[in-house]
Amino acid sequence: MSKGLGNWRLLSGWLGVIGSTSITCFWAMWGILENFHEGWYHSSTLQNVAMLFGQYLSPMLGFLVLGCVSIRWPKIGAVLHLLLSVFSLCFFKNSIAAQSLIVTPLLLLAALHYFSVIEKKWVPFLVLVGCPVLTLIGFGLEPAIRVSSRIDDGNLGEHRTSCEGQELVWAPSGPGWPMSGTTWYEAKDICSRLEIDGMTLSELPLNIWRLPTPEEIVSAQYRANQPCQGRYDRRTQTANYQTRPDKETPMWNPRSQVIYMWTSEEINDSTALMIVYDGKLWPRSKNARWGYLGFRAVRPAEPPQGW
Repeated sequence: MSKGLGNWRLLSGWLGVIGSTSITCFWAMWGILENFHEGWYHSSTLQNVAMLFGQYLSPMLGFLVLGCVSIRWPKIGAVLHLLLSVFSLCFFKNSIAAQSLIVTPLLLLAALHYFSVIEKKWVPFLVLVGCPVLTLIGFGLEPAIRVSSRIDDGNLGEHRTSCEGQELVWAPSGPGWPMSGTTWYEAKDICSRLEIDGMTLSELPLNIWRLPTPEEIVSAQYRANQPCQGRYDRRTQTANYQTRPDKETPMWNPRSQVIYMWTSEEINDSTALMIVYDGKLWPRSKNARWGYLGFRAVRPAEPPQGW
């Protein structure tokens, strides 16, 4: 092998290692952030760890193994990248953007690894494994500390707050505060049929409970058993807090998968405003049905006349 060809293949090998490491680090960052954002809600640590590795870190682990195979056996790694690109092309056949962002890099990595020659393989192995580990620590340390220190007093009953001089009652865990997701329309219907005890649904609308306004749910956010002093800006549809809220009792159930709640605010005919457990507000389709998008019904402390 000529010196020039050898240098080119060495460059090809290291470019492949850098590409594989970059992809693995991206999925490490995504996985650890998503794990502590929407995951880690089980009472069992074993279940949480299983979800961490089985769901959120599985893409990282997959690309880590693929990168290691490509370093040890470059041509086998190239074939595996090629097969993965073909699968991705079929899976994302209706998305040109996905094909460009996924299929193209995989084909490029297949070519780089195919022509790769690296003599001291322990060095790229160290890079490929070490960088994702550092990524996990760097992006996961703060959310891990925050999630592990969440307040959970176990009280999922009615909760009282005040907003603009009006005392409010928030529904207890049950149909008015479910542990799974609903569409905005379903949430609104359930609220309208909720009995005054917040635990029973009637056949016909009673209109005792309702979805909260953004002002009400923003002002009701807590952190470390203290109100976050939230204020809603209707002009910008954003919220400001003295303390950043978190997924804690009494407003959230830390052991529920729900991390978003509907508000009554309609952006247009098809979109409504929801709140995230960290206090942010985002528009979402009223037909969105995610397991982690729920609601909590609210009513005035003084019920309507006749009740």
